[in-house]
Amino acid sequence: MANRGEQLDFLTPPESSKPSEGKVISVALHTEMQQSYLEYAMSVIVGRALPDVRDGLKPVHRRIIFAMHELGLVPERPYRKSARVVGDVLGKYHPHGDQSVYDALVRLVQDFSSRYPLLAGHGNFGSVDNDPAAAMRYTECRLSPIGNEVLLSDINEAVIDFAPNFDGSQMEPTVLPAQLPMLLLNGASGIAVGMATNIPPHNLAEVVDGLIALIDRPDLDDEKLFELIPAPDFPTGGIIVENTGIRDLYTTGRGSITVRGVWTLENVIGKNKRSRPAIIVTELPFQVNKAAWIEKIAELVNQGKIEGIDDLRDESDRTGMRVVIELKKDATADGVLEQLYRQTALQSNFGGSMLALCGSMPKQLTLRQLLQEFLTFREETLTKRYRHELEESQQRLHLVDGLVMAIANLDALITLLRFAASNAVAKAELQTQFNFSVVQAEAILSMPLRRITAMEQSGLHAEMTELKTRISGFELILGDRRELLKTIKKDLRSLKKKHGNDRRTRLVTINDSTNGCINGSSNGLTPQIPEQSPIPTEIPQEVLIQLTQKGYVKRLEPKSKSSKGANPTDDIVIADYATSTDRDLILLTNSGKAFPVAIADIPKGKPKGTPLIRLLPESADPVVSSFVWDRQPESSLVLVTTEAKIKRLSLADLAGISSRGLMTIKLGEQDRLFWGGIVPLDRQLAIATSTGRILRMNTDEEQISTLGRSAMGTMALRLRNSETIVGVIPVTQPDLELLMITAQGYAKRLKVKDIRLSPRAGIGSQAIMFKNKQDTLTAIAAILPNQAHIHLGILKDETQPKIIEIELVRIPLEPCNSSGVKIPELELSSLQSLKIYS
Repeated sequence: MANRGEQLDFLTPPESSKPSEGKVISVALHTEMQQSYLEYAMSVIVGRALPDVRDGLKPVHRRIIFAMHELGLVPERPYRKSARVVGDVLGKYHPHGDQSVYDALVRLVQDFSSRYPLLAGHGNFGSVDNDPAAAMRYTECRLSPIGNEVLLSDINEAVIDFAPNFDGSQMEPTVLPAQLPMLLLNGASGIAVGMATNIPPHNLAEVVDGLIALIDRPDLDDEKLFELIPAPDFPTGGIIVENTGIRDLYTTGRGSITVRGVWTLENVIGKNKRSRPAIIVTELPFQVNKAAWIEKIAELVNQGKIEGIDDLRDESDRTGMRVVIELKKDATADGVLEQLYRQTALQSNFGGSMLALCGSMPKQLTLRQLLQEFLTFREETLTKRYRHELEESQQRLHLVDGLVMAIANLDALITLLRFAASNAVAKAELQTQFNFSVVQAEAILSMPLRRITAMEQSGLHAEMTELKTRISGFELILGDRRELLKTIKKDLRSLKKKHGNDRRTRLVTINDSTNGCINGSSNGLTPQIPEQSPIPTEIPQEVLIQLTQKGYVKRLEPKSKSSKGANPTDDIVIADYATSTDRDLILLTNSGKAFPVAIADIPKGKPKGTPLIRLLPESADPVVSSFVWDRQPESSLVLVTTEAKIKRLSLADLAGISSRGLMTIKLGEQDRLFWGGIVPLDRQLAIATSTGRILRMNTDEEQISTLGRSAMGTMALRLRNSETIVGVIPVTQPDLELLMITAQGYAKRLKVKDIRLSPRAGIGSQAIMFKNKQDTLTAIAAILPNQAHIHLGILKDETQPKIIEIELVRIPLEPCNSSGVKIPELELSSLQSLKIYS
């Protein structure tokens, strides 16, 4: 491939067909793709998706607000059609679609989307039920008081930078001179290329207190700062369950915050005209669609996944939200609420990521860094503003000083002007005889005669005194940083007094007995606690969870554990976990999605168990793996796909998992998740293929790197044509053995340590020699040295599996180059699949 700038001979057209201008340039495809993709990514990051840390706005929001400022749509003026605003934004500043601009405008108006709406609207701008806003030709808007004062009062080319618009015909601000950190007050959300931001809104009064504290003490301890800004404050209210997520968000820039709806208990008149207890939900977590939430509850009740609800209705009106959940006669509020918390959005996790643009570069920010970035910006804008006002005052003082001197020498001045031959001569004489400057001479020549009256003369003297006072004030502020910081604090206190309000979202500890119940009204951080707690704190209980071959899950007492395979015709247990009711069972499907099932939600006392399908959404794919997670983010998950891709995922990335599931890996078109499990860094993994190869590899960070949820993973081993993965075995102890069974009924045992340790992406070792070239490895399992027997499940002709038990003494321990022994019980001529249950 020729270098850029070289013209290839075979691409050169003949002289008669050569274009009059331009030339063909040869570029390496990967170079051009890389360059173009980076340019596109940066364009999305800077120009669309991420907000600026200084004014908290994305470009489209900034352009909307500036266009309305130019139209004069201040709070004191009448509303104007939204279509007019959208048209101005499109024609002057924003080269994108009108619907995207209108959607952004609508969000700036919605009081349930923004904690402090920057625009005021007149008309239908949507609702918490996800009702769409009316068309832009029907709605009207103008700037809200806080949007106009906080973002636009200091706008001036001397204070902020302006840049040409998309066609160079207009100038637009690159940032608005915000007087408050709107990025924290209203939050932000956006998905860029390879990164995303999701910043929760906060309370204005608390943020101002935090800013003032940082001004007074830049080295303020984090604990003191978090006391002033304890948690986000969502516009829809709700209750934040205090956990480590808030601290993680504020100290690292990433964290998951648990938010619950607000409810109370009432007696209502039910369907049978009798008084019935009911749960009244008055607030929902931020960004929860009320109508979809009610529909989800009804669907779960109809499917039998939520029990204890007799009736459900929405009685919300313009005065507020009111969703009535009537309880059955034998139901308790605590039981129903626990089901609603686990299976619906009445309890949601807000996955926070404080990512913003700092100097046109995306940066993950802590709470302290975000506040400090704003203070730095505010100090810069105020310095520019006062310097500009100082220059204007000095120029005005210079003019007034010349006018006062002219009036003091009025007789000589009139004589000079009377005999001057021309304007230019008079101007020159003023500069020569009275030492006036050019600007002063121009002002004197332009001065009307009324200025020589006594009243006008006293007015000029008063103005001169006022200007000198202002100039001294500006010089004091610009010469002493402490005075500038005092001014910032004074402005912050004024804005807090004018626009601050009480907190809407309450903050409770995880052990608070209210658990979401609010009696009366309270705007503090701690809700009022009723005399009798409707939901007592449940003490975690030790339980045994078993998954069976037929797709059932059982919850048993630890002492009731029975030996697996006592009756080979019974449903075989394929996995069991000794755990407690405060943990979650995570189920991984072949599409790479993880679904949580709370251990406490698994019904107990059912001998056969509960079908897993009842605990998962209807759209869930087949489950391939499971593990118990105590929601501690320190451990990690290893995933292996059918195309031999492998990756490690930090369980901290699952912090925001809900009943709707969460993707753990990006899969190719034909790829599927084969296995997943928690594997410590100091262990090993054995991956077996259908040709009898086994790759034994370390699971440290060097071999299996930690990747994000959207990553595809790296190659674990090289698969040949028509070769598939048949098993993944975590090596839990050095003396572990492997049991291998082939499609033609041969079996062998092999010590794991006899398999060569290989690096990732190797070919592994041949662990079994087939007696027939058409034979393949069908199943593999881990065997403990003292294990006596094994269970095999055989599926033939689409019938139910046949379970057989084999004594392990019949299967000898052999080296890698052996073929194993024939097992007569395995008549596998029509075998479709085989699974080993240890």
